[in-house]
Amino acid sequence: MTASNHRRRLCSALLVGTFLSGIALPAYAQQATAPAAAAPTAPTAPTVAPQPESVIRSLAVSGNQRLEPETVISYMKLRVGETYTRERLDEALRDLYATELFADVQILGGDTGNLVIQVRENPVINRIILEGNKRIKDDKINPEIRLAPRQIFTRTKARADVARIIELYRRQGRFAAQVEPKIVQLEQNRVDVVFEISEGPKSKVRQINILGNEKFSDNELRSHMATKRTNFLSFLSSGSVYDPDRLAYDQQQLRLFYLTEGYADFRVVSAVAELTPDRQDFIITYVVEEGERYKFGDVKVESEIRDFKGENLTRLLPMKKGDWYNAKQMEDTVTSLTESAGLFGYAFADVNPQIERDKETKTMAVTFQVAESPRVYVDRIDINGNTATRDKVIRREFRLAEGDPFNSVRVKRSKDRIESLGYFQEDLEITQTQGATPDRVVLGLDVEEKATGELQVSAGFSSLERFLVNLSIRQRNFMGKGQEVRAAVNYSSYSKSIELGFTEPYLFDRNIAVGVDVFRRDYNSFNYIGNERNNTYEQLSTGFQLRSGIPLTEYMQLAARYGLSQDKVTLDESLYFTDPDGSGPLPAFCDPLRVGRYLCQAIGERTTSSIGYSFAYDDTNNRLRPTNGQRFVLSQDFAGLGGSVRYLRTKANAAKYWQPFGSFVFSASLEGGYIHSFQKAPSADEDPLRLIDRFFLGEPQIRGFDIRGVGPRVVREFFDENGPIVDDSNRQIDDALGGRAYYLARAELEIPVSSGLRELGLRPSLFVDAGALFGLRDPATTTVRNCVDDPDVTGTVEGSQVIGDSASCPTGTIVGANSFREVFRGDTPKPRVSVGFGVNWNSPFGPFRIDIAKALIKAEGDDTKLITFNVGTAF
Repeated sequence: MTASNHRRRLCSALLVGTFLSGIALPAYAQQATAPAAAAPTAPTAPTVAPQPESVIRSLAVSGNQRLEPETVISYMKLRVGETYTRERLDEALRDLYATELFADVQILGGDTGNLVIQVRENPVINRIILEGNKRIKDDKINPEIRLAPRQIFTRTKARADVARIIELYRRQGRFAAQVEPKIVQLEQNRVDVVFEISEGPKSKVRQINILGNEKFSDNELRSHMATKRTNFLSFLSSGSVYDPDRLAYDQQQLRLFYLTEGYADFRVVSAVAELTPDRQDFIITYVVEEGERYKFGDVKVESEIRDFKGENLTRLLPMKKGDWYNAKQMEDTVTSLTESAGLFGYAFADVNPQIERDKETKTMAVTFQVAESPRVYVDRIDINGNTATRDKVIRREFRLAEGDPFNSVRVKRSKDRIESLGYFQEDLEITQTQGATPDRVVLGLDVEEKATGELQVSAGFSSLERFLVNLSIRQRNFMGKGQEVRAAVNYSSYSKSIELGFTEPYLFDRNIAVGVDVFRRDYNSFNYIGNERNNTYEQLSTGFQLRSGIPLTEYMQLAARYGLSQDKVTLDESLYFTDPDGSGPLPAFCDPLRVGRYLCQAIGERTTSSIGYSFAYDDTNNRLRPTNGQRFVLSQDFAGLGGSVRYLRTKANAAKYWQPFGSFVFSASLEGGYIHSFQKAPSADEDPLRLIDRFFLGEPQIRGFDIRGVGPRVVREFFDENGPIVDDSNRQIDDALGGRAYYLARAELEIPVSSGLRELGLRPSLFVDAGALFGLRDPATTTVRNCVDDPDVTGTVEGSQVIGDSASCPTGTIVGANSFREVFRGDTPKPRVSVGFGVNWNSPFGPFRIDIAKALIKAEGDDTKLITFNVGTAF
């Protein structure tokens, strides 16, 4: 029994020794392991060595600078009095590293139970420095990186930020970009993080290879891709820059092209972009399978909607049996049928095309199935995103009200009207979701407001006005009510004005617009002597105008107005007046020999009291920048309700906009006007219509001609005894007189550009302008011969001035160089025609417009001009 007990004690001691020896001592980073004990060579009686306690007796923290010891301990699960194992100590290490607060952590004292947590804290970031970035500025990179001043630096975050910066450059096509992060150690465990960036060039597309295409050439297929091969014009477009997203888009474009040509089985097998060894360019290779070409078989519409007869719709389908299959035409037909169903109030009409393919006959039979759906009514209209604009300003533009039958055309019209306000983003959408019941629809509109207030202080140089200054303030959505308030002051070398205006589009929440304008304008007319511009008469106008308008139908409006103004026309007395008797001290009257009789007749002060109306039809999709629709306006103004002038001015203009193909926008317009005077002319050689009331034509209305460069004018030509002085252009004075009637026709094609050029705000266009100004009574003209002594004639005759075409110089004198004749020209309805191209550019320093136009047809006396520009900048 004693021996048995002794054996049991021995076995228990061996088991305890084995268990204790299995408890590992805590390990920590970079700690050397103890050498393993050598195995015994012969069995001996076990010796039990004293083992450390596995209970935590104490916890301490060392090496911490910013963090309190209690904070460090709180990140672990170790607590005094608890037991610990190797696994628990390793878990504590992982917990501390997970905080990303420490660069190094060790746990000491594992053999005694008095644990010491030795830490080395990660440094604090003092600042982030970007070096070498020229193409992408700091304000674009900093929001993308995680590291920031006063945050804890970790290498993991630094590596992630390097990847983000490289990704930014790859989005710009710079796949050769490299980023090297560096750390500058500072005192108090702080660091500066420096990202050294080598941007590299943009990675261009050197070659686009297409394999497997037999029906279409490589060039034809490349023309449908957004990605282009690099060439000498690549700097004008971003299409030659490699973009992975564009690569996926091009695959869809290839498929769409083949599907529109009848190749229903076409597929892109692979698309691979390989970077050249120098990392400068990409070579893209497409492998395609064209498949067989199909034609349409039987095409019909089957409708389960009572008001939507399939037989009638089948006759209206654009595709016919035997036509080549066209997937794009199929999509357009589904859209058209859905919109047509919306006209009958079926907002959720389900149009499902069923295709039966016959591989033997290579035909595709298509049945457009229109599933039954209930007639839908508008449940409610939800508008979101309008923080400044009042809700009613948007709702009053909806052509549908809550409870109305749904109508897709009215939904589209509502979208166009809201976009035309100019308060919100372009291409907004009105969504349609099912309401509380299947026969109800909820119309939703999410708007993103744009700035509608404009405060501008600008200066610039114009080919018309020379140096100019503009100060204006305008709010197109005053207090969110849709009202417009504006004030402007303009000053240039030849015109000065101040204007105030207010418009209320919905008076008392009714569809009645009212407005008022107050103005004072000081305009200096001019002519050219050669290239030198000279003032002729000055016109000072002061007045106001009251406006009102109401809609007659959805697309028709009627507006009425009343205006009262006072005009004063003067000439520079020191230049154009004369004192015949020399009594002075001021000149007595306007001298027609100095300025022309027609300008002397314009001098005076007159009051104009006029009433007028305008009738307009406008169904364009956007009043600000239309791409589709037409516009017609007829207006008449009668002056004679008091005042000192009486006339009837009639004007009409029409314009049409459409997109003939792609994103091209073509516009054609025609306008004309006529003024009938009810006053009697003071004399037979004087037109009863005042100079300042007539029409004028030229730049900018008709490009290729100078300002007021078209129409009736008096040209003062100088001559001497040898005839006209034609070699000296400075010897001709040209005064535009305006006309009673005019017409102007314009055709313009706006050319779409690449996304890169659109981002720059470039909008090029080609145009043709044609017009004429005419209908003026022939003015009185004068011929003056300055007679001077003839040195070849005996005797001396004093110099004299002879007026009149039939008069001649007396014997012994000759015609001097200051002689001139006035010739009336340009009063003809013959069209003047010009062609050219222009570019609008929203440049960083302000709006810029340049037109280059060539006058193809002109009349004698017209002033032409090749280049016209206008540029300004804000300061």
